[in-house]
Amino acid sequence: MILTAILGLAPIVIALLAISALFSAAETSLTAASRARMHQLEREGDRPAKRVNKLLSDQETMIGAVLLGNNLVNILASALATQVLTAAIPGPWGVAAATATMTVLVLVFAEVLPKTLAILKSDDVARFLSGPTLIVVRVFGPIIYTIQWIVRRTLRLFGVKLTMEVDVLAAHEEIRGAVEYHHSEGGVESGDRRMLGGVLDLSDMDVSEIMVHRKSITLIDADLPARELVAEALEAQHTRIPLYRDNADNIVGVLHARDLLRALAAANGDIDAIDVATIQREPWFIPDTTNLKDQLNAFLKRRSHFALVVDEYGALQGLVTLEDILEEIVGEIEDEHDTSVEGLRPQVDGSVHVDGHVTVRDLNRAMDWRLPEGDAVTIAGLVIHEAQTIPEPGQIFIFHHHRFQVLRRQRNQITGLRISARLDEGAR
Repeated sequence: MILTAILGLAPIVIALLAISALFSAAETSLTAASRARMHQLEREGDRPAKRVNKLLSDQETMIGAVLLGNNLVNILASALATQVLTAAIPGPWGVAAATATMTVLVLVFAEVLPKTLAILKSDDVARFLSGPTLIVVRVFGPIIYTIQWIVRRTLRLFGVKLTMEVDVLAAHEEIRGAVEYHHSEGGVESGDRRMLGGVLDLSDMDVSEIMVHRKSITLIDADLPARELVAEALEAQHTRIPLYRDNADNIVGVLHARDLLRALAAANGDIDAIDVATIQREPWFIPDTTNLKDQLNAFLKRRSHFALVVDEYGALQGLVTLEDILEEIVGEIEDEHDTSVEGLRPQVDGSVHVDGHVTVRDLNRAMDWRLPEGDAVTIAGLVIHEAQTIPEPGQIFIFHHHRFQVLRRQRNQITGLRISARLDEGAR
């Protein structure tokens, strides 16, 4: 009779293990599937890929439903096996035998084997199992939403607040991690890694982090006689020059070199006949908290390449151009008037002399370093942030695996530093 029961339940247990294997394969393949390839296949009309994308759009619910189904099947299979084996082997030894047997069967045939296959062929397995998985999600969806609500309420007791719309994976961080991984494996060059990282960083950076500071802006007094004004414009190295009246914060227009040349041609070369007020352009002011992604879109929409940055009180802080934003992606764009990185002078011993106004981002790109870019914009600001004081010339600090020596200071501003290469490079 016991043998008959064992033979009768064996097919049921095997079937439950097979279903458990499908659940495990679905979970692994759907989380490992390439989202980019699934979106491409969906655009080409592939229905299984469309189902995969639908499941991944609410990944937390999908995983919860699959895990719930998998646990139900495994528990049922284990209970049936325990019932039969305890009848054949009375007492605790029957429970132990059932536990050991089911552990081996579940581990090998319902976990390791299907998940290994799903990892090797994640896209194909995900597409194949997308239909049954979608049915499971629809059946168990209400239960999963209830479980999610309970989990969030429980986490809130410990100070962790999550909304029902929280995404499991951040797309930007997923892309950034993939880029870093392929770079470490040699599949992505350093320049390409910086470009891809620059695109991802646009929405996290404000124009104040890359703008040309007001101290470095070439301004021209709009009330100067035309001849003097043109002479100063020709001496400037830029094609767009802000014009001010009375004080530097009162910007009244922007003079474009192309407009000036047209006016000179129209006046037959008579500089004194030029009326600068008629050719100057309206200045475009933007707040210093504007992020680079929004500003790039604004540049493209307005077909303008130049904007003046002001703070919350309307005071001029600097200027930003389309080229400045593009340089955050592709690196320094050099022309015949530019130096590679102004204010940065590499030394023969591997160290570098840096002017205080050089940005941390420019230094990282030029030297392939990884100094933190979130604490301060300039290298002088980073030293002050880390030292928690305004250092004196000659003082030396060591942080972030680099040695910083203050060379020059003007009033409360660090104007020159000597920074060593990474201190741990010799140990590598």
